[in-house]
Amino acid sequence: MAAYVVRHANAGDRAAWKGLDRLRPLTTLGQRQAEELAESMSAEPIDTVLSSTYVRCVQTVEPLANRRKLRVEPSGDLEEGAGAERVIHLIEAFKGRNIVLCTHGDVVQEVLDRLIAQGLVSRARASLEMGSTWVLEERDGRIASAKYRPLTPGR
Repeated sequence: MAAYVVRHANAGDRAAWKGLDRLRPLTTLGQRQAEELAESMSAEPIDTVLSSTYVRCVQTVEPLANRRKLRVEPSGDLEEGAGAERVIHLIEAFKGRNIVLCTHGDVVQEVLDRLIAQGLVSRARASLEMGSTWVLEERDGRIASAKYRPLTPGR
């Protein structure tokens, strides 16, 4: 089974946003990236879609969830600052299922740091572009392998 760890799509410049950061939406580019993400995952067997409660994360996975007739389940375990441990806990809690976890760059970085320490990812390949996905193969609730999928427009 797999956990698809998605970094939210483009939401513009944090400093230019005047409202609460958790309410910052995707830009037009980010909306296109969200649609491209849904298209790129069209053949994946997804059981559950979880997301940080931040608007930009929910908007990133809504097109995917809508295509699958699933709902986006909000999770505080995926919010900024939540850390890798909470993501790992979600993967363990959903073992045996294919899940999408949409989160933030700082959380993805912490997950990557753990994967690097475990020898599953080389530091040179530890990318985390907006809208990209890390596919973490899970066996018995543990991460067994990791593969990076950049967002490829028009795929």
